[in-house]
Amino acid sequence: MQALLNDRQTICALATSVGGALGVIRVSGNDAIDIVDRAFKAPKSKKLHALPPQTVQYGHIVDEGEQTQTIDEVLVTCFRAPHSYTGENSVEISCHGSAYILNEVLKLLVRLGCRQAQPGEFTQRAFLNGKMDLSQAEAVADLIAATNRASAQLALGQLRGHFSGELAALRDKLLHITSLIELELDFSDQDVTFADRQELQALAEEIRTKIATLATSFETGRAIKAGISVAIVGKTNVGKSTLLNRLLKEERAIVSDIHGTTRDVIEDTIQINGINFRFIDTAGIRKTSDEIESLGIERTYQKLTEAAIVLWVIDKAPTLSEIEEMNAHTRGKRLIVVSNKTDAQSFAFPTFSWTEQPTFVSVSAKFNTNIESLETCIYNAANIPEIHENDVIVTNVRHYEALSHALASIQRVLEGIALDLSGDLLAEDLRQCLHFLAEITGGSITSNEVLGNIFKHFCIGK
Repeated sequence: MQALLNDRQTICALATSVGGALGVIRVSGNDAIDIVDRAFKAPKSKKLHALPPQTVQYGHIVDEGEQTQTIDEVLVTCFRAPHSYTGENSVEISCHGSAYILNEVLKLLVRLGCRQAQPGEFTQRAFLNGKMDLSQAEAVADLIAATNRASAQLALGQLRGHFSGELAALRDKLLHITSLIELELDFSDQDVTFADRQELQALAEEIRTKIATLATSFETGRAIKAGISVAIVGKTNVGKSTLLNRLLKEERAIVSDIHGTTRDVIEDTIQINGINFRFIDTAGIRKTSDEIESLGIERTYQKLTEAAIVLWVIDKAPTLSEIEEMNAHTRGKRLIVVSNKTDAQSFAFPTFSWTEQPTFVSVSAKFNTNIESLETCIYNAANIPEIHENDVIVTNVRHYEALSHALASIQRVLEGIALDLSGDLLAEDLRQCLHFLAEITGGSITSNEVLGNIFKHFCIGK
C-alpha cells in the first residue's frame, strides 16, 4: 500500500465489464496523453496533445511493433489535469467490446509504459489529489454497489458532498469553540475571558445534537443499504411458502399439503417502493420427532431473532399460549399478523395485551388476494423515511464509529462545562472530537493500512 501511495506511474485498466458492445479503457498519469498518442492514429495525423481538452477524437489504435497491426477503431477522450476524475492527465479509449481487442489494447499500453491499475486506484488517486474527500471516495463504491433507488440516492448525495458539507459546518463550530478556549489559555496569566461559558454550552449542545442525529440515522442507512430482513413464521401448512412465492412473484419455495415440507430456511429479496426486503421462509413450528425437521425449527427461532419484521402467518385463531410465545419472541420487532386462507374461512383473533401492538392483515396467498395491502403493511412497518438526494443518512460502519467517538467527546465537553473544569481539559476533548470528525473525510488519516482497507474493495477501473 505504501508503494502505491508513492507511485505516480501512469496506470491503465478496463473501466467497463467484458461482454458488452463497447468497452472503455481508462488511462491516468502525467504521461497518459503522450503514451496513448504513441498508439493512436487519427485522420490527418492529429496528435492528442494538440487537441483542446475534453474533446473526443476518432481514430485507430495501432501496434507498431515488429509488424504494424491495427487493433481497433476507437474514440479517444482526453482530460487534462487538474480537470479530470483523478486530477491527473487522463484518457478514455472507447473500443469495441471484444475481450480479445480490449486485452490487446491493454497489453500495448503496458508495453508503452503504463502499469495495470490496482482495484480502486483511480479513485484513490482522486482522493490523494484532492478531487474528493474520503467519504466521497467511499460513496463511489456504494453507488456502484447500489441495488435499489434509495441506496443509490444516498450514495449520490454523499458523492456530491452533502455529508462532507454537514461535517465541515460542525468542524467550523468546533474550531470556533477550541480557538476561544485556547486563546484564554494563552492569556491565562492576565485573567482574560474570551469564551462565555453559557455561549460555549449552547454551541456544544447544538454540535452534540447534530452529531447524535447523524449517528442515529445509521440504523436507517444500514437498513437501506443491506436490506430489511422479514421472517415468515407460523405453523406447518398455514401457507408460508405460498405467501413467499406470491411476494417474490415466482415459484421459489416448494409448496405441498404435506406437513414439514419446508425443512430449512429459504431466503430471497424483493423491492417494495425502492427499498430492498430480504424475505426468509422458515420451517413450520410444531412438535416433531423428525431430527432434520427439528433442526429447521431451531433455525426458525434463530432467524426470527435476527429479523426486523416478522410475518406471523395463521389460518385459524391461535391459542393464548401461542400468542404469548409470539409476543415474547417479537419484542423490539415489528409484528404483522397475516390471516391466510381467508377464501376458505374467517375467524376472530383473541383479545390480548401486546407488548408492541401488531398490524393485522387478511390475505389469500393461494388466490393472490390482498397481497398488495400486505406489501404496504410491510413497507410501513420498516418505517423508512422518504429519501431525497439531499438527505444525509449515515450508511457506513466506519463513519458511524467515528461519529460515536465524536459524540462521546462532545458529551465530555458538556459535562466539563457543567462542572466548570479548566479550559485545557475542555480543549483536549474538543480536539478529540475534531479528530474523529476529520477521520471520516480523511483530514487526519495517516494510516496506510486504513486507506488500503477502504480502496481494496473497489473494482478495477474505478
